[in-house]
Amino acid sequence: MALFEVKTVRALSFVLLLLVIPEQGRALEPPRSGHPVFDRAVELVLDNFYDPSALERFGAAVRQEIQDADEPLTEDSPAARVDAAMDAVLESLRVSHTGRFTDDTIDYYELAEIFRFAIRNDMKRLFPPNGNVSYAGIGMVTRLEGGSRFVSDVYDGAPADRAGIRVGDEILLVDGAPYREIASFRNKVGQSVEIALRRDRDAPPVAVKVQVERLRPLESFAKAIDESIEVKVREGRRIGYLRFWTLSTSDGLEIAARALSTGRLKDAEGVVVDLRGRWGGGPPDAAELFVGGVPNFRLIARSGKETVANALWRRPVVAIIDEGSRSGLELFAYALKANGIPLVGMRTAGALLAGRAYVLPDDSLLEIAVSDAVIEDGLRLEGRGVEPHISVPFSLPYADGRDPQFDAAMDEMQRILAKG
Repeated sequence: MALFEVKTVRALSFVLLLLVIPEQGRALEPPRSGHPVFDRAVELVLDNFYDPSALERFGAAVRQEIQDADEPLTEDSPAARVDAAMDAVLESLRVSHTGRFTDDTIDYYELAEIFRFAIRNDMKRLFPPNGNVSYAGIGMVTRLEGGSRFVSDVYDGAPADRAGIRVGDEILLVDGAPYREIASFRNKVGQSVEIALRRDRDAPPVAVKVQVERLRPLESFAKAIDESIEVKVREGRRIGYLRFWTLSTSDGLEIAARALSTGRLKDAEGVVVDLRGRWGGGPPDAAELFVGGVPNFRLIARSGKETVANALWRRPVVAIIDEGSRSGLELFAYALKANGIPLVGMRTAGALLAGRAYVLPDDSLLEIAVSDAVIEDGLRLEGRGVEPHISVPFSLPYADGRDPQFDAAMDEMQRILAKG
């Protein structure tokens, strides 16, 4: 899923849209189940979901769960039944930026910090004592494919990265027990865990020791953006690379701007920008860093210290996209494509709406799409996405760190540089 946190756009840089929430849908209100979490979620959707035309379909899904012939949803329904009912009614809306997240998932913590202003009245209670979001982890995200669990993301510079865990590794066990995103590392900060993984379908398991750290989501993303920056020399050409894991960090774009103007990428002949992220967010003009027309501008203090007020990259750019490029990163990709910058990879997620988070009675998070997002001439990327110029599929299982999309982007940059 992707994301735009709802707050004042220019006051805080990682927000896309300022939303006015109408009262909608009360005429379509379905019966109540008596379960406080489910009923509160239904109420929030009816009051805040951006598209009133979808509420009749939503109400029908709610009634179906409450009146189910085999297991009707009631105030005494077990948690698994409530979870299934919640998933079913939210899926009936058929849009992005709409879902429920519980505290046994990494998504919960990352979204809680991204949406921290929307849920600010609950933050100290949810994350005592100071309301600072954190969790014990190793900076690794996985997903299920074919019944097995594979590493889909390794945050640059995180413990998993330092330990040599690779995208495509099959995760088997953590300290001899089944892998759990949060529970596998709880109460183990400062300790090492042993992860049993497999890098080839027919290979024996490999044991990897990884240090558990207390991770703060946005801080981890900012570090991952910074740690991703490198320059590779190919056939005598200096090609820079950086990955935007999200645009929701307050300093992610600044990190990139410094690297491009005065830092590690300033002498690169071209740069590959990786938009295969986790979440979107960000200002709608984020792509101006690569396609804007305003001159570079620096502030120089009496001491001689320079501050980049704005930076523009005027050399070649190639961008990588895939289904993880969502929300603000899709708008970024669209802007690059509209300015003739080659996109390599696969179609983006088609998830461009504005969402807001709410805290439910069980302290789970409910994200609701509260505003449509429309580009010039009425274009909507929601459900559509952005197509690459060069299509390159990526097979996750047992990838062993191989990245054909990255390789294709570097090849395209070499071709551009060779043409002059």
